[in-house]
Amino acid sequence: MHELQVIDPTLISVTYGAGGGERERSFSSVELANDHAGCPVAAHLTCVGMSIDEVHAVIDHYLDLGITHIVALRGDPPSGIDAPYQPHPKGFQQTDQLVAAVIERAQLRGQPITVSVSAYPEKHPQSPTLSHDIDVLSAKVEAGATRAMTQMFFDNSAFLALRHRIAQRGLEVDLIPGIMPIHSFEKSVAFAQRCGASIPSELLSHFASTKGNAAAEREQSITWTQRQIEALHAEGLDEFHLYSLNSSQLLCELVSAIRGNQHV
Repeated sequence: MHELQVIDPTLISVTYGAGGGERERSFSSVELANDHAGCPVAAHLTCVGMSIDEVHAVIDHYLDLGITHIVALRGDPPSGIDAPYQPHPKGFQQTDQLVAAVIERAQLRGQPITVSVSAYPEKHPQSPTLSHDIDVLSAKVEAGATRAMTQMFFDNSAFLALRHRIAQRGLEVDLIPGIMPIHSFEKSVAFAQRCGASIPSELLSHFASTKGNAAAEREQSITWTQRQIEALHAEGLDEFHLYSLNSSQLLCELVSAIRGNQHV
């Protein structure tokens, strides 16, 4: 948290582990971030594997900590994003219900709250169509979400197409691109395949000569991600949600490179 202060983030988000010890570690991480990040903290919350009462208890816990921003997510099954989703029999059946619950709990306590949700530049692995993805996002916005942070993507045209679909639907929601700096090319490709994110041929070529060379891979990661962010900035984007994977060094180097470019 202290290392990330160097890049002066406007927000730090903390992911959520559902169930048992994972949930307690999530609470501890949110509390740690709230105390040391030096900026607002967004706590992720999923409803997978939890009853409505359990979800309410987590929301109340975050509100007790003074959290004013929650990222409300359906959550993935334990076996991963590409596995069939089974809602808890006594839980929320879909994410818009979770969004509404977060807002309702905060209003009952008279506390301010911002709710962010997810969006998918490329079709969610379990969605029948891109149009259905917009239907799901629309329901979350109608329930009170005001920001949508996207799943990782490497093809900017996919993000811009999503922005166009949202505009066509007339949804009033801030769309924040989720950018994954490549900490490990091999692992990033494997995860992209599971979550439905395409791998452009340019990306494969960009990393073709780095196999087995960690320093070269790191340099190419910064170059690729800087280029991706600067291209999106040229399209009018000025907020980016960077996935840190609990590592500050790559993000700090990346942001330093971007800010060193006088055009951004």
